[in-house]
Amino acid sequence: MKLERVEVVHVAIPLVSPFRTSFGTMTVKDTFLLHVVTDTAEGWSEFAADPQPRYCSEFVAGAELVLRDFLVPRVAALPAPTAALVGPAVSGIKGHELAKAALETAVLDAELRSYGMPLAVYLGAVRDRVPAGVSVGIKESVPQLLDDVERYLAEGYVRIKLKIEPGWDIEPVRAVRERFGDALPLQVDANTAYTLADAEHLRRLDAFGLLLIEEPLDENNLYGHARLQSRVATPVRLDESLHNARDTASAIAMDACRVVNVKPARVGGYLEARRIHDVARAHGVPVWCGGMLETGIGRAANLALAALPGFTLPGDTSASSRYFAEDITEPFVLADGHLPVPRGPGIGVEPLPDVLRRFTRRATGSVPGLTGSWPELTAALD
Repeated sequence: MKLERVEVVHVAIPLVSPFRTSFGTMTVKDTFLLHVVTDTAEGWSEFAADPQPRYCSEFVAGAELVLRDFLVPRVAALPAPTAALVGPAVSGIKGHELAKAALETAVLDAELRSYGMPLAVYLGAVRDRVPAGVSVGIKESVPQLLDDVERYLAEGYVRIKLKIEPGWDIEPVRAVRERFGDALPLQVDANTAYTLADAEHLRRLDAFGLLLIEEPLDENNLYGHARLQSRVATPVRLDESLHNARDTASAIAMDACRVVNVKPARVGGYLEARRIHDVARAHGVPVWCGGMLETGIGRAANLALAALPGFTLPGDTSASSRYFAEDITEPFVLADGHLPVPRGPGIGVEPLPDVLRRFTRRATGSVPGLTGSWPELTAALD
């Protein structure tokens, strides 16, 4: 397989409602798709972060620069690029896991399409559908939160995750428990909003029988999370602190977490995500697939990963309608609380041309119906 062209397509898709976390509020999914063209097939992927470096240090404009100047030229220089060679080829570039993930995933999609192999089969999936949970952002009031949770449960979601922050934690959780009962699978996500000094306050959450509390302390603080886990009964799950399989093994050994959130973009791609799954499963630690408000491009690949045997908890792979009135792919529709794993080659979906055209804000490269140029990349591929 030979890389012939790499294209970046910037899209901005309105959310059906604002999504607020301790990092801020999102009203639009503003990111880019990466499209690779090879001599045998084409591949698509999605950059998972935002225009601003809030969830992590990476952001849209920075990722495009890193891809253009550092990552793509190294992969383009390979005699026969494959997904397995992308990681070693870009390993000399420190960090930038989300940009690396976008490139590896697009190459992997093209490679698997050339074989006619679905991503789920390649990764080792054991299910053809996965249970779907939903993440509920911070609301203006508890009644509004309860209304939203009620609506999501009526739609069929099998697990509820509440975003929390100081001042919005105990009372919202109590209200949801009182309204919907102890049988509801319920968890909370703090997105690094607390410190170890809040341990006694967080221990009050133990009374609500939560599945877990996600990333309560600052990122990469494995020692602090281990201290916190020793003081609370609720299982701690790590997200932002886990960048690879090595981090995951360390966190498990330190008892810094008892559940692992696998976000493929955050760890550099689906190959490393599978390694994390394998490490956690070998230690008997449940894993689940997190989400980053992906379009159908990112959601399709996440569903393939979430079908692996170690993913025993419902993830954040919600239906397309949870976030978008119109997705850029055929929508993923909830059925009996589950979403189907794509069966087509590669990630199993492609952008709908008319919809992609409407949501595209800028295209660097050639996409049907769009014009633009990315001369540095073109030169690197020549």
